[in-house]
Amino acid sequence: MEKSLHALITSVFFFLLQFTSQGYASKDESYSRPPARNIIFTAHHGLESEAQQVHVSLVGRDHMRVTWITDDKHAPSTVEYGKQPGTYNAMATGDHTSYRYFFYSSGKIHHVKIGPLEPGTTYYYRCGGSGPELSFKTPPATLPLEFVVIGDLGQTGWTNSTLAHVNSRDYDVLLLPGDLSYADTNQPLWDSFGRLVEKYASQRPWMVTEGNHETEIFPIIQPHGFKAYNARWLMPYEESNSSSNLYYSFNVVGTHVIMLGSYTDFDEHSQQYKWLEADLGSIDRKKTPWVIVLLHAPWYNTNNAHQGEGESMRKAMEELLYKARVDVVFAGHVHAYERFARIYDNKVDPCGPVYITIGDGGNREGLALTFQNPASPLSLYREASFGHGRLRIMDETRAHWSWHRNNDSNSFSADEVWLDSISTSTACWAIDDEKEPPKFIANDEL
Repeated sequence: MEKSLHALITSVFFFLLQFTSQGYASKDESYSRPPARNIIFTAHHGLESEAQQVHVSLVGRDHMRVTWITDDKHAPSTVEYGKQPGTYNAMATGDHTSYRYFFYSSGKIHHVKIGPLEPGTTYYYRCGGSGPELSFKTPPATLPLEFVVIGDLGQTGWTNSTLAHVNSRDYDVLLLPGDLSYADTNQPLWDSFGRLVEKYASQRPWMVTEGNHETEIFPIIQPHGFKAYNARWLMPYEESNSSSNLYYSFNVVGTHVIMLGSYTDFDEHSQQYKWLEADLGSIDRKKTPWVIVLLHAPWYNTNNAHQGEGESMRKAMEELLYKARVDVVFAGHVHAYERFARIYDNKVDPCGPVYITIGDGGNREGLALTFQNPASPLSLYREASFGHGRLRIMDETRAHWSWHRNNDSNSFSADEVWLDSISTSTACWAIDDEKEPPKFIANDEL
């Protein structure tokens, strides 16, 4: 009876969601923006014991976490791995969890940390002692390093297009600033999303933070949010001295990446604020000359959608980022692309971060088509199209950013810019009475 009722609820919810995926007409004569596409529901046709929804994430300097789900509650939480196909000379055992949400019961969610691993190396692995062999590649030991950045991904035809374009060129780490599955309480869509992205997320580390579509709160009945997100997408928060999976940081090849939570407390008395202050204070720019921040609700935004929703967080935390000389801040939430100048407190400032909104991964709600006019001088490029971005850290001083529009079946580089790391700016560090910017120490010199 419970399974039948659950199936009925799922079917009705999924049917209704299709009607939210209708497209919008574009008024831009120079480029015809395509409409949103329907949701893709990806089913599991394998055995109950077979690993599904596999994804990997970075944990510390030389470890990786492998996460997957089985319908079999007795499947072991083990990963066998090695550097040759079919040859597994190492094995690790991890933890597992599960959760209930109304009538839905999740499968067994496995989290296994493996390592130490060598940099720039392909590892072949198998989850649970059986099933298909998968592989991932660890980030390199030294720069250059390439990030892919996608926000508001969802699971639509445009999601498929975006991920295919991403996969057409190699990268090292994927960063996602919130709004993953768009399950919005319909828990089977979390499973569908995991299956959809497995092809990509099992091969390269995916590092994510939460968006508003991950909250899934119902007053009284489900008063605590992020139940599915926290269970399924465990990030290295404990390793970065955070008390919450909703905000954390990690280092990877000359870069310190900070993931902030737009939907948990962030005022100056909050745990997140105190953690951020301590985390920024612990950064060694000699080892990580680049500092990148990701959050969901943008602090700067000239689109008519979601105006002002990140303002209270900006007022609370912007000064911390500015004093720490953060290089770039990525956000999602607004379903469009926009790149700003270096900013501090609503003014152009060469020592402030570059702000980039990239909430255009392929969500079911469509694009946010209208921007405020006249355009703000702070906004250097803006466009309502689906796409993804790439940040290639070339060395301790220079990085190349490019945004790739999804033009139907093709990917087109519509915006690009070279960035200088603030860590090398004598003028910016002199503001804090520093005599000179920090000197970069490569990984192989440590």
